[in-house]
Amino acid sequence: MSIAQLITLAILFVPLIFVALNRLRPDLAAFIMMLSLGLAQRLGVGVLGKPNTPADAVNAISGFGQPVVMTLISLFIVLRALDKTGVTRWLAQRLLALGGNSETRLVFLFTTTTAVLSLFMNNLAASAMLLPSAIDVSRRTHIRASKLLMPVAFGSLLGGVATYFTTANIIMSDLLTQAQPPLPPLPILSFTPTGGLVAIAGIAFISLMGRRLLPNRESYLAQIENAHQTGSQLEAAYQLSERLWIARVLPMSRVNGKSLAEAQIGRRLGVTAVAITRDNAPAPHLPDPAAPLRDGDVVFVVGNDERVQQLSTSEFGLLVQPAPQTLSAQGVTFIEAILAPRSQAAGHTLKEIGLRERTGFTVVALWRGERRYRTDVADLPLQFGDSLLLAGPQQRIKAMQRHPDFITLEPDLSDQPTQPRRALLSSGIIVAAIAASVLGLPTYLAMLAAAILVILLGLVSIQEAYREMEWSAIFVVGGMYAASIAMLNTGLADLIGRGMLALVEPLGPLGLAAGGFLLSALLTHVMGGQVSVLVTGPIAISAAIHLNTDPHAIAVATAIGCSAAFLSPMAHPVNALVVAPGNYRFADFARLGWVLVLVSFAMVLLGMKIFWGL
Repeated sequence: MSIAQLITLAILFVPLIFVALNRLRPDLAAFIMMLSLGLAQRLGVGVLGKPNTPADAVNAISGFGQPVVMTLISLFIVLRALDKTGVTRWLAQRLLALGGNSETRLVFLFTTTTAVLSLFMNNLAASAMLLPSAIDVSRRTHIRASKLLMPVAFGSLLGGVATYFTTANIIMSDLLTQAQPPLPPLPILSFTPTGGLVAIAGIAFISLMGRRLLPNRESYLAQIENAHQTGSQLEAAYQLSERLWIARVLPMSRVNGKSLAEAQIGRRLGVTAVAITRDNAPAPHLPDPAAPLRDGDVVFVVGNDERVQQLSTSEFGLLVQPAPQTLSAQGVTFIEAILAPRSQAAGHTLKEIGLRERTGFTVVALWRGERRYRTDVADLPLQFGDSLLLAGPQQRIKAMQRHPDFITLEPDLSDQPTQPRRALLSSGIIVAAIAASVLGLPTYLAMLAAAILVILLGLVSIQEAYREMEWSAIFVVGGMYAASIAMLNTGLADLIGRGMLALVEPLGPLGLAAGGFLLSALLTHVMGGQVSVLVTGPIAISAAIHLNTDPHAIAVATAIGCSAAFLSPMAHPVNALVVAPGNYRFADFARLGWVLVLVSFAMVLLGMKIFWGL
């Protein structure tokens, strides 16, 4: 073994050992590998290029220019649009309706759904699409996210083994045409029988027994849950339902044809009009004080019983009833704010500071000490320590957050209903991007086009796009690419590959298939499946031709091994994607992953025997 190969081994495995011991974050480990390999190349060691070519040290950061990184960035932007318009919540509700609060059923549903999506689309896109829904279901059922997110990642890998459209499978098919002598490429359904066995067995194992190996660990999402509450949670905290009423405008109502400002409902009674439903609209909208009220309008009012009942007197002529449900679930946005230190609003009433005119948000309740105020709120002088519950338009949240006198807590909009038109638009964009990639457009270009489109159409702001990035996943994927270059450039990957296949060749065709699978699975955890197939593919195909064994069968087994990336969070982008939201550790993947590798290995051998006659 050469000096360059020994140095490469040390640079790669020392950080990985610390990651496995939970002493080092995966993204920081990837950065350390990049730096070490770059310095080694700069000092003349040929790890990223030819020896004594210091300029090749730039290859240490070349991973951030790879298509998978742009695919990841674009996906985060598109998925924010799906989440914001309610598509992911709709999907979560459908899965929740099927799975209920059963952890077993939900694990099965998320694993299976991701696997099915992976049959038709990029693994990364499939897992990313289910990620927000899994988090939403976790929040609703109080099942830890760590129980659901790893099944999402592993489901995409299991689905990927059964389809031709996985990158490693496509590359393997092309490698057959480059063999000596050239061979026909694999038919499009070549991976389905054997890969289907692997997927079915893997899903069954995760759902029935593997779920016990999933960590039950609180994630950072749960840790910040109190700071990012949904509107429904805020309504419950401020006990709004106790003071929420509906007042219907009748034909003979005195306020019919008058605006809220002219009717002086708030000024005279101290109650707050929060929302209005008109003409049987599916969702209430925020009231315009200058817009006239009409026969049939339903005004949602917050205030105590005695004040609100005065709306039914002859002076106003409204039909008053308790509100049947919360407003958040109908689409009204609630946020919470507190007075900022040195706030100029302290000592002044809401009427005096004109908060609604400046921000578009109306204060509907105030929490001071142990008491909640929901009547005459606008007349109370504000004090430091007060918490305010406000209702207003989503698009004006930033205006409220920029107000110098208030600290506005970041809202959780997960309980907001689906926005049908915007949801259809965002869904159509992602479906079009997937269709374009299936028809031949590179996935990174299709997803980049989708990301740009959702920003231009106003479905996601550029600020939201930056904020929603899972930077740790991007850094792991981009950083590990240097490791792949080093293993290829130093010949370390080829050395390992030929050594392992030499051991299994005497075992015959089935042994060769087993060796091809295991070699790919091993190298995938260091190099990634898209790179490892370039190493294992030519070696396995050449060995099959040499042994007069069906090269197509060996190619299928070897390619499937490239998807068996279950042992490490750094082995595949889908694993890196769920590490942060699931609060996973290195050992969490290994605990479940080693059994999945064995299950996949057994199913590959069974498939080789049944479908390929080895």
